[in-house]
Amino acid sequence: MQLALVLGTAVSSVKHASMTGWKLLVVQPLSADGRSPDGDPVLAVDDLNAGRGDTVLLTSDGEQTRNLMASDDTPVRYSSIGICDR
Repeated sequence: MQLALVLGTAVSSVKHASMTGWKLLVVQPLSADGRSPDGDPVLAVDDLNAGRGDTVLLTSDGEQTRNLMASDDTPVRYSSIGICDR
C-alpha cells in the first residue's frame, strides 16, 4: 500500500472490457513523508469518489483488484482503497 495524491482523472475511448464504467484517477505516488513524489504518476481505478487534491491509499494487490472489479483477467494494477483524512 502507498499514499498517492490525486492529480485528476483520465478518460479512454478504447479500454479493456473489465474497465467499463470505472473511474480512472491519475495519481502521484508519495514518499514516506507523505509529500514528496515517489516515481511517475500512475492510473488507478476508483470506486470511492476521490477527486483532485485528495490523498488516497493505493494498493497494487492484484487479487483485491480482481475481486473489486469482478474480473479475473483485468489488466488494472492499482486501485484506491481509502481516502486519507487531513
